[in-house]
Amino acid sequence: MSSHDIHSAGPQYSSSGHPHPYHLVRPSAWPLVGALSAGLLATGMVMFMHDAKIGGIAVGYSGIILGLMAVVATMFLWWKDVIHEAVVEKAHSPIAQIGLRYGMALFIASEVMFFVAFFWAFFDSALFAGEAGQYLRTAYTQGMWPPAGIVVVPPFELPLLMTMILLLSGCAATWAHHAILENKNPETIKALGVTVGLGVIFLGFQIYEYAHTHFGFTDGIYASTFYMATGFHGFHVFVGTVFLAVCLIRAKKKHFTAERHFGFEAAAWYWHFVDVVWLFLFIAIYWWGGTIGTSVPVLPVP
Repeated sequence: MSSHDIHSAGPQYSSSGHPHPYHLVRPSAWPLVGALSAGLLATGMVMFMHDAKIGGIAVGYSGIILGLMAVVATMFLWWKDVIHEAVVEKAHSPIAQIGLRYGMALFIASEVMFFVAFFWAFFDSALFAGEAGQYLRTAYTQGMWPPAGIVVVPPFELPLLMTMILLLSGCAATWAHHAILENKNPETIKALGVTVGLGVIFLGFQIYEYAHTHFGFTDGIYASTFYMATGFHGFHVFVGTVFLAVCLIRAKKKHFTAERHFGFEAAAWYWHFVDVVWLFLFIAIYWWGGTIGTSVPVLPVP
């Protein structure tokens, strides 16, 4: 049996020639190319932050652009190969799909911990606004949260509307999932179109909100934690919208069936994760942290 036969579409084979349900990925350059692209992007960002110059010319911005282009190109071409494996080669057997599901679940778990860090920073600042050992924080907050002088975003105006939009988009994603399970491709396309459209509308409202807030990123600890948490969530909404837009294109090409649709399933899991994070953001940062908050006496500095 030749190596071509071993790695061809259909059942995979062990070294003994016996078929097995696992997917043996062919040798690929994409992991190395992806690592080099990410390294180029990181290097460009470091050089940009330190205003590095070569021959009197600032190179950080160019490094960011080149690195970002390389990362996006790698993602596109690598995932194109994965789609080819799934659709054309049909290499993603039910056993292989279990591994893909575990991988996506672990990725979302890592994203949960990513946002835990931002919530931790926010609650540490809000609950201990007048902590004696945090002199700079105490001087800034005066023991109050939100700090005096901060004009907060009213939670039950635009943020509430954005919440409704995101929850409705989650319902549309579930609608698309059920349509796939029933092999109703036209309905799947319609539901995915609604989901992607609502994601774009949400991002538009967030841009509008940022343009009209009364504080900037560097205006103290409240502003920094607010923008870090909501800004990274907005980035995740953008990624999820692109993810679902790719699923919409794939649905139009009839890639999904009731038996094989993990690509959409992964996007739906990610989108629901984004929904849940926003609910925590709305309750903790916009509502509690913006209107209720804490007020404690400022302890004298020893």
